[in-house]
Amino acid sequence: MRKHNLQRIFEPRSVAVIGASDRSNSVGYHALHNLLEAGFSGSIFPVNRNHKELLGQRCYASIADISSPIDLVVMAIPAASIPEVMQRCVEAQVGGVLVISAGFGEVGPLGKQLQDEIVALARQAGIPLVGPNCLGIIRPKVGLNASFARSAVRDGRVALVSQSGAFCTALLDAAYSGGRGFSAVASLGATADVGFGEVLDYLSFDPQTQSILLYIEGVVDARAFLSGLRAAARLKPVIVIKPGRHAAGRRAAVTHTGGHAGSDEAFNAALDRAGVVRVNTVNQLLAAANSLSSGIRVRGSRLAIITNGGGPGVMAADHATEQDLPLAELQAETLAQLAKVLPQHWSPTNPIDLLGDADSKRYEQSLKIVLQDSEVDGALVLLSPQGMTDPSACAEGVIVAAQQSRKPVLACWMGLDQVAQGRQLLSKAGIPSFNSPEGGVDGFAYIAAHQRNQEKLMQAPPPLSERAQVDLAEARRVLQEVLDQQCTVLDSVQARAVLEAFRIPVSQCINCTSSEQVQDAAQRLGLPVVLKINSPDITYKSEVGGVRLNVHDMTSLPTLYHEMMAAVKARSPQAQIHGITVERMELRPHAREVMVAIERDPVFGPIIRIGTGGTSMDIYTDSKVALPPLNVFLCEDLIQRTQVERALQRHRHLPEADRAALVEVLKRVSEMACELPELERLVINPLLVDERGVIAVDAWIALSATPVSAAPYSHMAIHPYPQGLASTIFTKDSREFTLRPIRPEDALIEQRFVDNLSAESRYFRFMYGMGQISRAMVARFTQIDYDREMALVVVAADGKPEASMKAVARYVASPESGSCEFALAVADEMQRQGLGLQLMQRLIALAQQRGFSEMRGEVLAQNHKMLRLCRRLGFELKRDPLDGELIQLKRSLTLETS
Repeated sequence: MRKHNLQRIFEPRSVAVIGASDRSNSVGYHALHNLLEAGFSGSIFPVNRNHKELLGQRCYASIADISSPIDLVVMAIPAASIPEVMQRCVEAQVGGVLVISAGFGEVGPLGKQLQDEIVALARQAGIPLVGPNCLGIIRPKVGLNASFARSAVRDGRVALVSQSGAFCTALLDAAYSGGRGFSAVASLGATADVGFGEVLDYLSFDPQTQSILLYIEGVVDARAFLSGLRAAARLKPVIVIKPGRHAAGRRAAVTHTGGHAGSDEAFNAALDRAGVVRVNTVNQLLAAANSLSSGIRVRGSRLAIITNGGGPGVMAADHATEQDLPLAELQAETLAQLAKVLPQHWSPTNPIDLLGDADSKRYEQSLKIVLQDSEVDGALVLLSPQGMTDPSACAEGVIVAAQQSRKPVLACWMGLDQVAQGRQLLSKAGIPSFNSPEGGVDGFAYIAAHQRNQEKLMQAPPPLSERAQVDLAEARRVLQEVLDQQCTVLDSVQARAVLEAFRIPVSQCINCTSSEQVQDAAQRLGLPVVLKINSPDITYKSEVGGVRLNVHDMTSLPTLYHEMMAAVKARSPQAQIHGITVERMELRPHAREVMVAIERDPVFGPIIRIGTGGTSMDIYTDSKVALPPLNVFLCEDLIQRTQVERALQRHRHLPEADRAALVEVLKRVSEMACELPELERLVINPLLVDERGVIAVDAWIALSATPVSAAPYSHMAIHPYPQGLASTIFTKDSREFTLRPIRPEDALIEQRFVDNLSAESRYFRFMYGMGQISRAMVARFTQIDYDREMALVVVAADGKPEASMKAVARYVASPESGSCEFALAVADEMQRQGLGLQLMQRLIALAQQRGFSEMRGEVLAQNHKMLRLCRRLGFELKRDPLDGELIQLKRSLTLETS
């Protein structure tokens, strides 16, 4: 693969500053001054027609006057002048543009028009554009400070990416004062062209960046954002801070960035699936960075607290409860061992109070015992500098105990001068140290949250269940019938038909338009029955007198029919009434009422909601959401986060409800969200769940009035696993194999595949000598988004043990729009068997379906077998003008596959 297109922005060899100035209060002055002060070793070209020299540097009247190649252009000129200058940058073939100037989309339609104009110029020329309205880019290791920030920036291992320049400057100042540094700082402003996705993609492979901090005010392209975020989070910890948790803050963020106002619930659900951690304050951001950058990981969330003072221990325990962190229940054996090393009057509880005279030995022995308890996932050790306490010695005791266990240990040495040396010892030993008990609890909470979300990141649900296939054609027929009638809301009968098509159990229902039909329907179904108004315009039927429950008297049905019709027409005179449905009264005394819904977020598309159902739905606001697609693991996680979890459990007179049946409904609803992009909203309420299973007794569906894209799953933020792409292929010697998209669980066979390649095959694939493939690379290769990247593998035929991978081909979307880059590797023993040809033909066909116009690649000149294959596939071959050992490959995807 070629170098990332942002490399010339983050690691330029030359920078031009357009709008450079000698006025110390101007942005142009600070942009040039910062470049010089940071010690940038490349060429610096100030551009200002009014000066011959600026800050000791030769000044140019125009970028066209600079004869040398320009990697990065920094613009600090009025917005109205930028389109003309952007055209000159295109003509000069610059590597990237950074627009610091404001006055674009954030100021209204005219500004948005200017913004669209410069973005169109940049994209047409393949020039990445950062901004506008941003602070700039800082890369300390190369001496690059292309910003107007006043703070110096130390080199470090944490990258900061932010939409807010003000947030950047505040954090940079605090970090410098606290001795912290950054591997890179990117203020993206309006993200009109280069967004979070591209920057995260670059940073995920940056060897200097160990963790990433994000400040986000709004997301423009949810698919690109999540794709980049998930790719980065697979390789290194990512911590997100986002304002706008409430409506007023969201409105301010939209005004600032010009983005879209999605719900905070949906944003949280997206982060859950991305494997990252969200924080709400700057202090929490630093605490999370402190914890996650240490590299320690946890398998659970049960915390043990050890302290030499009761007060701090209680504070930590209270905060753990507020953070939904369970305190570990210490086993009897652990308590017995602690009793041998602690004073007689200690209290055998968690928090474990070592008492005020605790010394180094007591800390070491107690922590060692606690960490051996299988009920403990991690420990927070607190110390207050009391009269008999030696903070430094106690820190050494903690370090000794922590080094003998793989479980995470965090520390809080409270105070300042007396504990400073102890904190230094802990930090040097890799033990995260905090100033307060709450900070320590937060630190552990972030490690636990990161682990939980990493598990969610690993999930790759298929688009449709492998069991009990749904009748997708019937569901689409019903929706199209409604749309053909110029309607966007389904009535009760139509909604139930869609649920039935997806194999969701529904109560039997007959629509009636006369009192006689009502009696006939009740006779067929059997008493007791339920009468409900059938109208696409009425969501809450009981509020307009449109429901009669538990009707036992056949003779009362005509009267009830006429009463309901009159009541509904009086209260909702404009509503279309399709009749009254007669339904069997579901007599399920042990049933719990649950609500399951699909909603459409303006940023992240469809989301799945579950919560308390029935008439209590609007009273108990304990519902939670998740982004589809869902599998069993994700459905279970969603249920566990609501009060539904407790309701399903066995109670005094209630048997345990059928949890698996509810999970199956959530999976089916997820399938509906994936396969029916027309769905604007679905509400199943109530869904009755008991020991006998589930049954939906009412449903409401609304459709989008705008046409949906023909591209599969384009309405979703996360592309589901493309289940339907598996096929059987044969080698030239008639051996049978399966060709399918790669899965996250293929990590082991992917590692074996690469490790077993010969040195020559490995060199031809990666273009450099390498040892064993790292876990990070395995994760990168196997956990893909199936949208901007596709990987096809050849494995043992279905039904046979998949002991090995025989070949793999992949494409990755190029930063320039419309093209993708490919790579292919075939096991040495399987070469010359036709696998490479079949893989590439399928990959090219998928890239065409995805809408790419061109496929590119690079092959070593001595890789003759690969070059022959590429010629056969219709690629144009051209020797790289900068590297004679490389052959550049290019194939138009608008042609028929050869």
